[in-house]
Amino acid sequence: MNTLLPPLKPLPVKERLSILFIEKGQVDVLDGAFVVVDKTGIRTHIPVGGVACLMLEIGTRISHAAVRLAAQVGTLLVWVGEAGVRLYSAGQPGGARADRLLYQAALALDEDSRLKVVREMYRRRFGSESPARRSVDQLRGIEGARVRQTYKLLAQRYGIQWNGRNYDIADWRAGDLPNRCLSAATSCLYGVTEAAVLAAGYAPAVGFIHTGKPLSFVYDIADIYKFDAVVPVAFAIAAKHLQEPEREIRLQCRDIFRRTKLLSRIIPDIEAILAAGDKAPPDAHSGQVGPTIPNPESIGDPGHRNQT
Repeated sequence: MNTLLPPLKPLPVKERLSILFIEKGQVDVLDGAFVVVDKTGIRTHIPVGGVACLMLEIGTRISHAAVRLAAQVGTLLVWVGEAGVRLYSAGQPGGARADRLLYQAALALDEDSRLKVVREMYRRRFGSESPARRSVDQLRGIEGARVRQTYKLLAQRYGIQWNGRNYDIADWRAGDLPNRCLSAATSCLYGVTEAAVLAAGYAPAVGFIHTGKPLSFVYDIADIYKFDAVVPVAFAIAAKHLQEPEREIRLQCRDIFRRTKLLSRIIPDIEAILAAGDKAPPDAHSGQVGPTIPNPESIGDPGHRNQT
C-alpha cells in the first residue's frame, strides 16, 4: 500500500459533471483507475470522482472495488432499467449527517413549518406567492392544475398531440412518445437531484409535498427545476420522432445541467427552502457521546463520508 498518496476525498457536487449512463459492460478498478470493460476487453476510463451520479443500466456488472471507490469519492450509483426510468437500487455515498436528518424530520412533522416550506417550494417553482390560508392539500391541487396546463401549452408549442401525462411502469414501450421522452428526461433530473440531496446530508424519503416514496424529497426539489430544465427538452425531442430519443435526451439534459450550473444551485436552494420553515436545527442531547475520533477535514459536501 502506498502511504505517500493522500486519502481519497469527495469533491463538492457543484464542481462535478452531472450524470453518466453505463450499459453492457463490467465496471471495475484496474491499475488504480475506474473503468468500464466491454466484451472485447476495451477499457473506457470514467473520472468517477468528478461525476455526481452513475446510472447503471441493463447488462452492467460492477465489482466490489468499484463500488468501494465510488463510495469513497462520493459518487452515487443508481441501478436502473430500460431508458433509465425504472429504479431498482441505489448506493448511498451521502446522507451522513444526523443533525440534518433530524432538522429535516422536525420541519416535516410540524404542520406550520411544513406549510411554510411547501409555500417556498411553490414560490420558487412558479415565480409567485401561493394563495394565503391554503392547506398543503389545497396547494397541491392548485399545483396539479398549473402543471397540466403547462404540459398542454408546451405540447401546442412543439406541435405534439398531447393526451395527458400517462405511462405504465410495467410496460415502458406501451407509452406514447411524448410520455416516454418525459420519463427519460425526468429520470436524469432525479438522478442528479438525489446525488445533491444525499451530498447535503438529507434524507431522500422525507418529503414535504410528496410522501410515501423512497425519493419523496427528491421529487419535491427536482420539481422546482423540471419545467425550466428538462420538460421543454423532452417535448422538443419528441417532436423530432428520432429512432433513439432517450439517448438524445440524455445528451441534451447533460448539456443543460452544465449550462445552467444546476449542480451548483441545488444544495444552496435546499438550505434556503428549509430555512423558510422558521425552525432552528435541533441541538444534540446533553447525554449523547461525541465521536472518539474527530471527523477529518474535507472539501466535500456535508453529507459525504470521509476516510478517517
